[in-house]
Amino acid sequence: MYTRNVSLIIRRNFKICLSVRHKSDSSTKQPDNYYDPDTIHENPLERCKRLIKRDINELWKKANDPYDQYEDNKIFPKTVDILIVGGGVIGSSIAYWLQNKCRDGLTIAVIEKDLTVNKSVISTQEYAKASTVLSCGGIRQQFSLKENIELSKFSAEFLRDIKDYLTIPEQEPPEINFNPSGYLFLATKNGVDTMLKNHQLQKELKANVELLSKDMLKTKFPWLNVDDIELGSLGTLNSGWFDPWSLLNALRNKAKSLGTYYIEGEVKDFGFKIDTSIVVEEDPSKEYEGINSVKVKLKDGKTQQIVFGVCIVAAGAESGNIAKMAKVGNGKGFLSTPLPIEPRKRFVYHYHAPKGPSMSPMVIDPSGVYFRPNSYNNHYICGKSPCDTEEPNTANLDVDHDFFENEIWAALAHRVPAFEEAKVKSSWAGYYDYNWYDQNGVIGAHPSYFNLYFAAGFSGHGIQQAPAVGRAIMEMITESGYNSIDLSRLGFGRLIAEQPLYEQNIV
Repeated sequence: MYTRNVSLIIRRNFKICLSVRHKSDSSTKQPDNYYDPDTIHENPLERCKRLIKRDINELWKKANDPYDQYEDNKIFPKTVDILIVGGGVIGSSIAYWLQNKCRDGLTIAVIEKDLTVNKSVISTQEYAKASTVLSCGGIRQQFSLKENIELSKFSAEFLRDIKDYLTIPEQEPPEINFNPSGYLFLATKNGVDTMLKNHQLQKELKANVELLSKDMLKTKFPWLNVDDIELGSLGTLNSGWFDPWSLLNALRNKAKSLGTYYIEGEVKDFGFKIDTSIVVEEDPSKEYEGINSVKVKLKDGKTQQIVFGVCIVAAGAESGNIAKMAKVGNGKGFLSTPLPIEPRKRFVYHYHAPKGPSMSPMVIDPSGVYFRPNSYNNHYICGKSPCDTEEPNTANLDVDHDFFENEIWAALAHRVPAFEEAKVKSSWAGYYDYNWYDQNGVIGAHPSYFNLYFAAGFSGHGIQQAPAVGRAIMEMITESGYNSIDLSRLGFGRLIAEQPLYEQNIV
């Protein structure tokens, strides 16, 4: 941990923070990868001409195209108040909440390496490998942890009122195609006690869930084989699924309309700076080495440096690798604890069953297999998380078609006899940002840096919790703490203290 000898206004005024952090009363030897924009050798007249030209271009674009003036890579910021690494649904939610809160008071940039594949083709080519758009888009409140229930409850409210939050003036309101058909967990005799315990917590938190006995399941879902099922948990109001791409696009467009920069590029390294104005409490004689910039490789192969006041890592499955660049996991003290996030590949199969149910909730089978309707005319999608010893290679997004035949099809046919005739029509693979420590998100600040935050590792439920996570990070940074939902237990501290926080309902 650390204390600061000067008045630290980082959470209220990032512009002051930047000037303070570059100020030093004594000469200090800086690390080799230290970057200070004040030392750039540029002719003062040329610098003035360049900045005036940039400002005129910005004003012209704002006057003629007010909601697209921050189109990707048109303007490359050299210095920002807040830098968000990762422009998926979590990063875009954080950008929206921060920019909406502070408006022109903060300069915010989002770096996303998978921003667009080819702008000459349809927009679905954007985020081609991102976890967000490759997910199934489910939303539920059936969790075993208080924090996860509350996060999903608020996100459901946000999605219900999305037009109030994310509509851009003079544009059509966003549409995420929410399908409120429900979310059904099934339990055998061995899983009844756990389901009852989780249900009690869910009801205490006023989640919209109900328990269904075997007979009730038979009546409500006559197409379901419940011979080996004892109990079901059905999420009703605000449970179902939605279009992940539409949510991401709505969050991103709203953030951009408020002034957020989106940059297509890949973070390659952090820049470090010795800061004598910060004292390390454990060892006051030790110099504090903080982070102050990132090196970004752009899509044209060029490298640029961005200096920031605060950096938020929300890079999904790549967050663990990004954290390593900031010495998290390969440093000393608190920095010796890694961010335990890695990509895990998951397969999704689209199939047709001509005699399947026309209406169905998303169903989670005790075997781990899930399925839900994907459209009308008896089309569905399904999947299953493999066991740890059978995790597929993550070097690419190739689909293992044998996995459906060997691990999924029999369970589908057993649970829904009409699925005996299921025929796979297409398939895809995506990455979970998998937290191998306890399968829960890591949210909040790192104790060794006053300006590094994490929002990653949600292990499959990030898409449904993104609106609430974005709000939580906004509160932490601008209000110095959580005011809506207390997420302290999901902080980095639990990793250091070796106190895992397990979620039992992982799909």
